[in-house]
Amino acid sequence: MTEPSTQRPVPGPPRPAAVDAERTGADRFAELEQRPVAEHVAVFEAEHGRLQRELGTIDQL
Repeated sequence: MTEPSTQRPVPGPPRPAAVDAERTGADRFAELEQRPVAEHVAVFEAEHGRLQRELGTIDQL
């Protein structure tokens, strides 16, 4: 029987070189109460696009 190899930590997602100028999704959602309902769709679509871009890099790990 062979010895199990030493486990290595799983790397996390790459960190951006600079802080993203965009606010986080939670910040944008917190402001929805003050915005007209007609603007909510645009906020959710923008966050959806941001998440797709971020998650699209997951295969590069």
